[in-house]
Amino acid sequence: MTLYIDPPRWPGHGRMWSHLVSDTSFEELHAFAARMGLPPRAFDRDHYDVMASAYGDAVRLGAVEVGSRDVVRMLTAAGLRRRKRRFTQ
Repeated sequence: MTLYIDPPRWPGHGRMWSHLVSDTSFEELHAFAARMGLPPRAFDRDHYDVMASAYGDAVRLGAVEVGSRDVVRMLTAAGLRRRKRRFTQ
């Protein structure tokens, strides 16, 4: 079971965030997130948003540090990428 996390470079709500992803399955991702104690609301379509303060915890539990572009490439290659819906009027 391998999970991946990018550096906490994404600002939001006064904090910096990382993205935690799986290149295998959402089940694997959800199980890892539960081990970390991440709330279900941290799941966003195809990844978990992880606060910078929890980045080290993810790595200690086994998440592999990768670049942000690698996260997108892995999700796409695994068929797990879920893009935001675009609403048209």
